[in-house]
Amino acid sequence: MPTDHEAPAPAGAAPRTAPGPADGVPTPAAAPARGYGAVFRVREFPAVFAAHLMSVLGVVVAEISLTVLVYRATGSPLMSALTFALGFLPYALGGTLLAGLADRHPARRVLTACDLVCAACAAAMVWPGTPIAGILVLRCAMAFVAPLFQGARSASLADILGSGEAFVLGRSLLRMVAQSAQLIGFGLGGLLLTVLAPRGAIALTAAGFLASALLLRLGTRARPARAGAVRHSALGGPRAVLGDRRLRVLTLLCWIPSAFSVVPEALLTPYADGIGAGTITLGILMCALPVGTIAGELWAGSALSARTRARITAPLAAVCLLPLLVYALRPGPAAVAAALVLAGLAHAHALGIDRMYVDAVPDELRGRAMTLLSTGVMTLQGVGMALAGAAAEFFPAHAVVAGSALIGTLVVLLLLAELRATEPSRGRVEE
Repeated sequence: MPTDHEAPAPAGAAPRTAPGPADGVPTPAAAPARGYGAVFRVREFPAVFAAHLMSVLGVVVAEISLTVLVYRATGSPLMSALTFALGFLPYALGGTLLAGLADRHPARRVLTACDLVCAACAAAMVWPGTPIAGILVLRCAMAFVAPLFQGARSASLADILGSGEAFVLGRSLLRMVAQSAQLIGFGLGGLLLTVLAPRGAIALTAAGFLASALLLRLGTRARPARAGAVRHSALGGPRAVLGDRRLRVLTLLCWIPSAFSVVPEALLTPYADGIGAGTITLGILMCALPVGTIAGELWAGSALSARTRARITAPLAAVCLLPLLVYALRPGPAAVAAALVLAGLAHAHALGIDRMYVDAVPDELRGRAMTLLSTGVMTLQGVGMALAGAAAEFFPAHAVVAGSALIGTLVVLLLLAELRATEPSRGRVEE
């Protein structure tokens, strides 16, 4: 999942909010801070973090509950799988049509409105009379507003934490929550379904979204819409972002590795079946990439300085897909797990890319740029999964993974060369 150009915060700074102007809007100010713990000392961030945790877990529980509900009602594996797919498909449309709202309206209003829409959709799913077709439409509606929520939250995170070191660490924390939800959420959802009917579990999702809206409404400060945002039409923001050479390269560096990294996950089931691995082994392998990703971000965010992270960003991005080349040898489960963990560890380069991105995006486009970023990541992940599945119809799964890793690495190397050509004059890197 993955910003008007504010001056970056001073070296290693975590912002605090100083008294704002007469309208009560706070002005970010920097305070020295290091590590993830310092981010939680920023007054508004715990509310943002807690709201994110509740909404992410709610979405994961809803996904597993909806697939069970739809399958029990229809007996169709296709309809059950379609429920998952509808979490990806509306992203591109919602991200394109709604992106302008992230800058045209105050962020807190946008975030709480999105949470309330999702809570209403989840509550409607719980209603016993809601038909399956209606449930799928409501699932689409939740996914439709998701990119707007993510873009507005990322943009407001820079307002709360500043556009420097604290923003990078705060965004990293939210990303790790999303990764952890893959490991915990499905297990939690399965446990809930042993004691609740699917509609009862979905009711908890509605409550989670309501709690998230309340936390964001009461736990964050009111800030005005971004100055100058009205100058851009709905499609003008994406054109402005992708029309800038450096922003275009940075955006693609967020999209491309993510699109290729989902290929082994998409093909894990047929690959595991091909090497004779059981369901327990498959479950362990499914956890390997998220575990590596979380460990890599924790290491980079807590053990490395901003200067060191900046230095290793390009090397890590260049090699992030290379561990997957081991698939060419059709390895056993242990080697596959090791390769997936290593690929996840290399995802630590995302912290450096985040910093470059937020430094490069004009302030009046920050919400739109962040919405575009999350839209592209989710859309291309869905495309990557689909293309991987299509390729595996004609080639062995291990060859598809190895081939995609090679192609992805070559594309990333070309993007890194282009990024180097767009580098601004070097200044002091924050510590």
